[in-house]
Formats: sequence, structure tokens, C-alpha cells
Amino acid sequence: IAIGRHGSTLIDDGDGVLTHCNAGALACVDYGTALGVIRSAWGQGKRIHVYMDETRPLCQGSRLTAWEMVQERIPATLITDNMAGHLMASGKVQKVVVGADRITASGDVANKIGTYGVAVLARHHRIPLIVAAPVSTIDFGISTGEEIPIEMRSRDEIVWWQGVQNAPEDVDVYNPAFDVTPSELVSAIVTEKGIALPPYTASLAAFKP
Repeated sequence: IAIGRHGSTLIDDGDGVLTHCNAGALACVDYGTALGVIRSAWGQGKRIHVYMDETRPLCQGSRLTAWEMVQERIPATLITDNMAGHLMASGKVQKVVVGADRITASGDVANKIGTYGVAVLARHHRIPLIVAAPVSTIDFGISTGEEIPIEMRSRDEIVWWQGVQNAPEDVDVYNPAFDVTPSELVSAIVTEKGIALPPYTASLAAFKP
């Protein structure tokens, strides 16, 4: 709840907010991180509209985030991952809010694959990228994203989807679960202890246990 409360101060009335993957109550116990920011802003009466990347290949956005938004009656629209740039160029997105699986001491952020692409698009369109995650996500023992090991997932997640074959069985597949967004593309990191702003080496150190 504290993450949501702090992060909601970065959301303005009337904002279109793009999310990638699921960082809500279904993925993060109780209130959620990225979706906690959205819930808090909506609860304050801010008239926001959420745009959810479906988040291929496992579609956490369409399966989980969309379900949570429908349940809470928060205005939201589901898009495919490759529509995000068009949406930004159309002026429909004013903030991007994502979660994080791991954050380095310098503010590099590992999150669901596709986050880096969203971050590059956001920077091009001058849209703030806000990362919401608990302090426990920050690994003060590593300094750069290059030190974060990236899990490689099964080829079947791409070749097959819910029992339906989508590609030739013998095609080569590359399926990393996460990518790393460099700190220079991150506008703010929201934690339960407060908001860290660049330079992150100093601001995140203030949260060190």
C-alpha cells in the first residue's frame, strides 16, 4: 500500500497509464506494486485510463492485469505489445508504470521481457517511466544490469500457445524471460520507503537496510 501511496503522487488527473506484465495483487501479495500505484491514483479520484500490454509470450497482461482492472472497474484497454509505440505517438499515454524483478545499486532494472523496448519508446516520446518495487528487490551487491543473470525459458512457450501450434516445430527459438532497462531510461523508482530519483547510486543507497 505504501508503494501505491508514494507512486500515486507521480500520476496526474487525466493520465493515460501504460503497464507491461502484471505487478498487481495476483503477482505481488495483496495490493501490488505497479498496479498498486494505479489503484491508489484511482482511489484518490484521479481520472486515469490504463493501457495494458498483453505481454507475450505468456500474456500476463491479458490474463492477469486485464482481469484485475475489470474486477475493480478501473477504465482500461488491452493492447498487443507491438501497439505501444503507436499509442504513445497518438498522445494517449502520459506515464508508463512497471514493476521490477531485480534492481541494481545503480538503478538498472530487470523486468519482464519487453520492458526495455517500452522504456526506449517512452524516452523517445518524452514519457516518464516509473518503476514500482519493494526495497527487497534492490540488490546492493551488484552495480550494473550486466551482472543480472537472465533466465531462458522453454521454446514451447513461443512455438505453442494453449495447445495450439503457432510456428514450425523445428524452428530455432530465443526466449529470455527478462530484459534489463538501463537507469538512464528510468524516471523514478518507487518503493515502500519513498521515491528514488536520479542519480540512483545515491538515492537508492538511502534505502539500504
